[in-house]
Amino acid sequence: MLTEYEHFLKKAETLEEAIRRLYDIVSVLRKKCPWDREQTHESLRGAMIEEIYEAVDAIDRGDMDNLREELGDITLHVVFHSNLASENGEFELKDVLNEECEKMIRRHPHVFSAENEDKKAKTVDKVLEKWENIKSKEHSTETVAAKLEDVPRALPSLTRSFKLQKRAAKVGFDWDEKDGALEKVLEEFNELKEAISEGSAEHMEEELGDLLFSVVNVSRFLSINPELALKASADKFIKRFSKMEEIASKDNLKLEEMRVDKLELLWQRAKQDLSK
Repeated sequence: MLTEYEHFLKKAETLEEAIRRLYDIVSVLRKKCPWDREQTHESLRGAMIEEIYEAVDAIDRGDMDNLREELGDITLHVVFHSNLASENGEFELKDVLNEECEKMIRRHPHVFSAENEDKKAKTVDKVLEKWENIKSKEHSTETVAAKLEDVPRALPSLTRSFKLQKRAAKVGFDWDEKDGALEKVLEEFNELKEAISEGSAEHMEEELGDLLFSVVNVSRFLSINPELALKASADKFIKRFSKMEEIASKDNLKLEEMRVDKLELLWQRAKQDLSK
């Protein structure tokens, strides 16, 4: 390593030194590395989302070593984006950190304020209620429409739909019970069938979206996170397919060489074996 960068090899002893070490490394990369020099907020967008999902995956697997690594990658993005903004004279990393500190203090008056103890939030529900009220005032989302628009479009569609429906339900736009939500699923399913018979791709896409949206509504009534439910089904699909392949290999068969009817029989067998 070049002498001028040898100090980067030394591990930081304090949090402040660690933050400075990473910040200085990113600053050097922005000046010296051709790839890093070309990056923008927009070009890094996809990678940032991917790193967050990888951290969530590490949490799901209970892999703390991997979680530490992925949190480092997320922190790198925070520093990198802050560096980009600093170059453009918009804001710096210290502004990001200070603003977050101030937000946490504002949104936790039950912890940091000197208000009467009797009025402080003492349950999780009350804490969340205060958080949402303060957030609405900060974002100027006093109208229902504004609160819906405030749900990030970049969220996975199942999660975004879930949040939209929860916010609409707070003003009474909701079914009285889950039966109404279930009937809506059947209604949307029939409308999709009609669209398929018409053959209009645009109409089919619209009705399929409505069907998925109504299914998310049912998940809300059942207090089930639709994103996690679909994730579990996807994982189950992979597990069953793996079992199918395992069964087929014992008979020297390959899935890609089997007829669909044989694959269906194999699927049912795999399903049965995994349920034992």
